[in-house]
Amino acid sequence: MHAVRYEADGVFSFELRRLDEAPLPAFTAGSHINVDLPNGLSRSYSLVSPEGDTDRYVIAVHRDPESRGGSKFICENVHAGTVLDISTPANTFSLNESAPLSVFIAGGIGITPLLCMIRRLEKLERDWCLYYATRTRKQMAFRSDLAVLNGGERDRITLTFDREPGNEMLDIAAVTAGRPAGTHFYCCGPNGMLRAFENATRTLPSEVVHVEYFSSDTPKAKGGFEVVLSRTKKNIWVKPDQTILGALTENGVTVSSSCREGVCGTCETVVLEGVPDHRDHVLSARERASNKKMMICCSGSIGERLVLDL
Repeated sequence: MHAVRYEADGVFSFELRRLDEAPLPAFTAGSHINVDLPNGLSRSYSLVSPEGDTDRYVIAVHRDPESRGGSKFICENVHAGTVLDISTPANTFSLNESAPLSVFIAGGIGITPLLCMIRRLEKLERDWCLYYATRTRKQMAFRSDLAVLNGGERDRITLTFDREPGNEMLDIAAVTAGRPAGTHFYCCGPNGMLRAFENATRTLPSEVVHVEYFSSDTPKAKGGFEVVLSRTKKNIWVKPDQTILGALTENGVTVSSSCREGVCGTCETVVLEGVPDHRDHVLSARERASNKKMMICCSGSIGERLVLDL
């Protein structure tokens, strides 16, 4: 860890650099990395630094009062000089760089991937606008960065503080209505905001609607079926109270995972036979319908047997 900075009330940014000072792997706007924490947890964090910056990775973390151990630990225990293992960047929330207009909607820490996207569009001289909501002004991160991006007399950023006197919650339906054909919409924030966004954009073509979840309140699929691992020739029974990932771990099969909620895409697995019971927030509707891959941390099986490429 090279540096830690205070960004807002409860929000810190962390700048990571390689120990040997060599360039980091390139990434695209919307990418995330998995960070292995010293307490044994692995968590996914979006990259907020500009695409093309391979000297460093910058992530931002909100110290969630209901933390499952990740955000609380990193905010309280990771300091400049802490050595961390991280993954190469992956992107499940990619930016369409050719859209005539990109509308971004952020809630709280959801600004992190969107800020990287906005910086990319600025470099490409593409049109964009941002609606950024937090509870209070003190909880709004990267305000100075956004002021620079807004620039001059351009008014492309709308800020909302819904817990301050005289303010109301962001009207997502109004924000998304009446936009020109071909506009792409992006939303990242708390689950309530994401549900409102998905409801407001439900009649739009799926290819112009982009969502990234940081957590999930979707119940995980129940077990009670067999998983066949085609490469290792193992048959594993997933107990009724288990996930596939949990059953594999119990049987000594190591699979990469991070969020364990179906929001990061780390445990994506190819399905060779069977029909998954999809519970993730990563795959598109088309990908789900194809049943060619699944997130084994949360999804299950419609039938009695799944064959996986493991």
